[in-house]
Parts: sequence; C-alpha cells; structure tokens
Amino acid sequence: MSSLTAPPAPEFNSALIVDDHPLFCDALSMTLKASIGISEVWTAADLDSAVQIVTQNGTPDVIVLDLNLPDVNGLEGLVRLKNMVKVPVIVVSSMDDDRVISAAIHAGASGFVPKHSQREVFQAAFRVLHDGQRFLPPGHVLLDREEAGPDDAISRLASLTKQQARILQLICEGKLNKQIAYDLSIAETTVKAHVTAIMRKLGVQSRTQAVLIAKSTSFANTLQDSV
Repeated sequence: MSSLTAPPAPEFNSALIVDDHPLFCDALSMTLKASIGISEVWTAADLDSAVQIVTQNGTPDVIVLDLNLPDVNGLEGLVRLKNMVKVPVIVVSSMDDDRVISAAIHAGASGFVPKHSQREVFQAAFRVLHDGQRFLPPGHVLLDREEAGPDDAISRLASLTKQQARILQLICEGKLNKQIAYDLSIAETTVKAHVTAIMRKLGVQSRTQAVLIAKSTSFANTLQDSV
C-alpha cells in the first residue's frame, strides 16, 4: 500500500457517491456505512446531480467519484468538484493504470481505488485519509506529471489558483490585460504577473497556447461551479 503526505483529513460522517451504476452505488453505500462507519450517504448518477445535491444539502465530508460519467470527460468532473468544495475526493474507476491514477492524484484527488477492489482496499483508503495522507492502491506508483498521460492538461489547469483560473477564463474570452484588470479591480501589473504564472504552470510560451490548452479541456465548464 502506498501513500503520499497531505493535510490532515476530517472525520467522515457523510459521503456523496457519484456513479451512474445503481448496483455499484448500492454496494458501495453499504460498504461505507458498515465498514467505514459513515452514517449518511447520498448518491448521484452524474455530475450535475452531484452539484445539485451539494447545493441543496450542503457539503459532505467526503466524495467518492467515478471518472466515467455521462456528462463529463476525463478528469473534468474531479476538477469541477475540487473547485466547488474543499473536501477529500476519492476517485473510483475501472481505468486503473498508473497513468490514469497519477493524473487523478495530480488533479487533486485524495486517493484512487480501482472499481474491482475488495472491501478491505476501501477500508485501507479511508484509514490512510484519516492519517492525513493520500491513498494509492497496492501495486501502483505515482508518475510525474509529464508521464501522467492525456489528462495531464487538466491536472495542470487544476494547479491554477482561483484568481489565475478567472484570469485564464477572461483571456479565453479575448480580453486584454487592461480589460481584465478593470473587470477584477486589480492593477494591470498584477494581471501581467498572473499571466506569467499561468503560462509557467501550463508549460506554454504564449497566451494563444494557453487558450488552446484551456479550450481542449472544456476549461469553462470546469469553472462554472467554483466558488
């Protein structure tokens, strides 16, 4: 079993499962209640439903998220949820090679559990989160961002601060630094500093390249629920 240092996690009394397979949701819900001790479990079949549940019921203590949802592509669902709430998100997926796992971790997941895992692996994942670490499934290793595969662009976008993300969105809308400064009520020199940081984090040399990366990952959709 592998783990990575992370901030201490809260106690888990409530959970939200986001998965479009009802039987898996039912089985995982029973596992969380019986084996983890979570008293309240909500389920959602897609990301939009998950957002509605959080908006109506409040933020759960932990979210268990399938990557393969009908209304998102790749890691977009994970990034949207991480922008919306500040709780651990455990990714559960049948796609469990090191590249997918690493991309999810770099995009902000607190852990990754292959969908075919036994109950003991889920228990181990929650123990690791309680200890303030991130969970990697047994037999897997964390790859560098550069090795993480096609979803690396999303993980790089996920590394932006909220202010940087807002500025990138305005750049995608065609606004100049002076207009962005006016819209955000900040100095133009501050905008320039943020743009430089954005390009460095995305690994690009120009605003045009940053826009192409953002548009290739439906970046605007990942921000629509952020607070």
